[in-house]
Amino acid sequence: MKVDFKKYSDGLVPAIVQDYKTQKVVMLGFMNEESLKKTEELGKLTFFSRSRKRLWTKGEESGHFLLLRQILIDCDNDTLLIKAEVTGPVCHTGADTCWSEKNHREDFLFYLEEIIALRRSGNDEKSYVRDLFQKGLNKIAQKIGEEATELIIEAKDVNRQLFLNEAADLMFHYLILLQAKDCRLDDVINTLKERHQHK
Repeated sequence: MKVDFKKYSDGLVPAIVQDYKTQKVVMLGFMNEESLKKTEELGKLTFFSRSRKRLWTKGEESGHFLLLRQILIDCDNDTLLIKAEVTGPVCHTGADTCWSEKNHREDFLFYLEEIIALRRSGNDEKSYVRDLFQKGLNKIAQKIGEEATELIIEAKDVNRQLFLNEAADLMFHYLILLQAKDCRLDDVINTLKERHQHK
C-alpha cells in the first residue's frame, strides 16, 4: 500500500474510520507517514492532530481506543478507509460517532441482538430477558420448542397476523438462545455463507 503523502502540502491524508462490526462511519482524522506507521505498530489508531501539532493515539485520555482491523486506500492513493474495533464512545462529546449517530447496525435484528445483550447484563429485575437467562439454558430451549410449536399451529391456519406474531416470538427467543450458547447472528450468517460457497 503506497499512500501519496506528498499530494498535499502538509503531508496529511484524510483517514475515514469505520466500525468494522456495524459498518458505521464513526470519525474522520488525519494521518501522516509517521502516524500511519505507529498505527500499524501499536494496532491502535494514531492520528496527527492539526490543533496540537503532534501525534495522538485515539483513546489515550479516555481509554476508548480504536483497535486496528484493516486499512484500505482509495483509487487516488490519498485517502484511507480504516476499519476498527470500537471500544467506547468515539466523539469527545461522548456520542457514539462524531455525527451523533447511534453506532449500531441498521439491520434491526442486529440492533435487537444488542438490546438482548444489554438486558441480559442489566439489573432490571422486571426484565423478561434477564429473568429467562437466569432460569438457564434448559428453560430457554424449552421456550424455543414452545414457540416453534405455536408457529407450526398458526402456519396451518389462515390468520396472517397471528402467524407473524408467532414467527416474531420464535425469532426473538432464537436470538436469546444464540447468546445463551455464546454465539451471534454473525456466526450463523458466516456458516450459511460457507455452505453457499461450497454448493
